[in-house]
Amino acid sequence: MAISTFLGLQTSLRGLLAHQRSLDVTGHNVANASTIGYSRQEAVLSSSLPLVLPSGALQNGAGAQLGTGVDVVDYRRIRDLFLDVQYRSQATILGEAGAKASSLEGVDLALAEPGENGLAHQLGKLWTAFQNAAGDPSSIAARQALIEQAKTVATQFASLDRQLSQLQQQAAYEYTALTAPNGEVAQIAYQLETLGESIRAAFTAGQKPNDLMDKRDVLLDRLSELGATTVVDLGDGGIRVLFGNTGEPLVDDHAAPGARVDWPQTLTAPGGKLGGLLELSQVGGIIDTYRSELATVAQTLADQINQIHRQGQFEIDFFTFDPALGASGLSVAVTTATLQLGRTPDPATPPTAEANDLALELAALRGGSADQAYEAFVTRVGSDVNQINVVHANAQVLRDAVDDRRQAASGVSLDEEMTNLIRFQRGYQASARTMSTLDEMLDTLINRTGRVGL
Repeated sequence: MAISTFLGLQTSLRGLLAHQRSLDVTGHNVANASTIGYSRQEAVLSSSLPLVLPSGALQNGAGAQLGTGVDVVDYRRIRDLFLDVQYRSQATILGEAGAKASSLEGVDLALAEPGENGLAHQLGKLWTAFQNAAGDPSSIAARQALIEQAKTVATQFASLDRQLSQLQQQAAYEYTALTAPNGEVAQIAYQLETLGESIRAAFTAGQKPNDLMDKRDVLLDRLSELGATTVVDLGDGGIRVLFGNTGEPLVDDHAAPGARVDWPQTLTAPGGKLGGLLELSQVGGIIDTYRSELATVAQTLADQINQIHRQGQFEIDFFTFDPALGASGLSVAVTTATLQLGRTPDPATPPTAEANDLALELAALRGGSADQAYEAFVTRVGSDVNQINVVHANAQVLRDAVDDRRQAASGVSLDEEMTNLIRFQRGYQASARTMSTLDEMLDTLINRTGRVGL
């Protein structure tokens, strides 16, 4: 079999095209060095099919295979799927811890402990007001000051309960907004379905839609922050996405359009930001438990003071407490005229002006069960805030560590790309030089053959 004179030109041309495409891919990497979620790409080169020479084509009568250059066989996306799984797992933990940390920081700010604006300080002033009234039980000013301070304490309970309720409602509102039919989860699901259709179509046509797959991975990363996300590769460019620990797919590229799972779904333990918001907002959740404990403190305070105050001439309560209203159900029930600061030996005889034994007993409640209950409540909140901050900080460090490893594998290194630019440029120049040399040889062959003496 004769070897074409122009085979060398074709071989050089393949080299030119391969290095040109490699340069194009390198330029694409450099242009997307700062693009979020972009995965570095490379042109995969392989020697082209050789020219088979039959037996007898060579001098020794043997056959051979003559190389014909290089081809670009693939445009590979550099991606470590194991690191993606690790990243999304840590992102779920971080999303949940972040939601809790943000809300519990609001609880901590509402308590304002320790400080003059906190409830503990107001309780201390209440005991001091009882002590001052005991020093001059007949003083209208001391009585009025006591009543006003008691009202301030009741208002502080109601204000704190209202702030906790607002934080609980905010968590519920954000959860509802994220999981609504047009919320972020539904929008991500729709975008994943749309991208999935385009990616599968490209795979069917034998193409590699690397940039589309990057966009899909960015959406999956965001989805993993909102809730536990499991991705199953279906092998033809399609994926199945399980979300929120429901066991039902949020996205299934192999499902018929009419068989897709409707959203929203009822989530019980979705993890991620949704899991944190759900735990903060639901009945029996974190903030709801805080409100119940605060109501218990208010009821303990009312019961303590009322038990002593009823021992006066008239069996009347100092505070009233409505359990249905929680901590907001605490209110002052006495006036300066009905306030009882002392006992009287004879129920038919009004208390004397000097009677102050009840006021002294009430003042002695400082540091008692009400104060201790509130202190335990504040301690629990502080412990929860500190614990979730530690979890959040650890999750942030772990996610960032995984992200650094993922960037090392998939991210664009400008130094490496500059090296590749020089390497591919030199390869292109060498292929061009080879083509020029072959062109000169062919020129000599075509234009000078048969011209003797020239």
